[in-house]
Amino acid sequence: MRVSLGLTEPVDIEALEWFVRLREEPADAEQRRAFAAWLATDPEHSAAFARAEALWNRFDAVEPEFRRLRRAGRLGRRDVLFGGLAAALAVPAGYVLFNRQLLFATFRTAAGERRSFTLEDGSRVELGSASAMTTDFSPGLRRILLLQGEGFFEVAPDAARPFVVDAAHGRTRALGTAFDVKLTDDTVAVAVVEHAVDVAVPDAPPLTLQAGWQVSYGPAGLAAPVEVDTGIVQAWRRDRIVFEDVPLADVLRELQRYRRGRILLMDTDIGNMPVTAVFETRNVDAALATIAATLPVRVVDGRFIAFVYGR
Repeated sequence: MRVSLGLTEPVDIEALEWFVRLREEPADAEQRRAFAAWLATDPEHSAAFARAEALWNRFDAVEPEFRRLRRAGRLGRRDVLFGGLAAALAVPAGYVLFNRQLLFATFRTAAGERRSFTLEDGSRVELGSASAMTTDFSPGLRRILLLQGEGFFEVAPDAARPFVVDAAHGRTRALGTAFDVKLTDDTVAVAVVEHAVDVAVPDAPPLTLQAGWQVSYGPAGLAAPVEVDTGIVQAWRRDRIVFEDVPLADVLRELQRYRRGRILLMDTDIGNMPVTAVFETRNVDAALATIAATLPVRVVDGRFIAFVYGR
């Protein structure tokens, strides 16, 4: 179904310009201050920016092609904003809304990208595909806010400044350690590779998690810890992901993190089929081909979206 863009007000055009500028260009401190000032000028600016976010959400599926055309000089910004968005509104909705906090992420990776960073205290962070985080270091606390995706943390010792990772509605506090934190939708998984961490969520006592163990938390609270293979937990750091009897729907959701185009499960009744496999994260299309060859499913790969059907 097509929906009218309704972009007739100058404030909507201005909001879209801000959205694209912050998304596609480095947002330095001066630009962030200018954006904050623009938001504060008029309450309608915040509402217009929210409409721009929702509109771009639907454009996301066809964005790669418009980026290509723009790089080739065949599209200007307004062509992308209006022609591209108009075309994209024919795409079914249901994609994850763009998180405004991501605009201000200190560190980020694109789909399929993996990067390592050294923080100001000497700690090391490796970010997985489609991940983003910010840092907030003070004299009494080293705080990481994981906004999206997955990070592996190797913490430099500093007894005077605890090192914490906030993700969704929980906090992980390092106890001299190396650990992995993964945020998927509103669920967080914390796995310890060395030493231990404390994991805390609202309305529950903190849980001390030792090396070789993993715990998850989400809207339902803190789950029971489980023992894990830390090699499997870290497989993404070697450009691999390992699944052991994981429902197909969850496998596709994970593969989606490594692919710029969308993967849509069209038949929900096949989503519970178990999958055991090792896939290369740098070749998601090959992973989809393997799934189609070994399971009773059919993959129709369009230009921007791979559709997965039951046979």
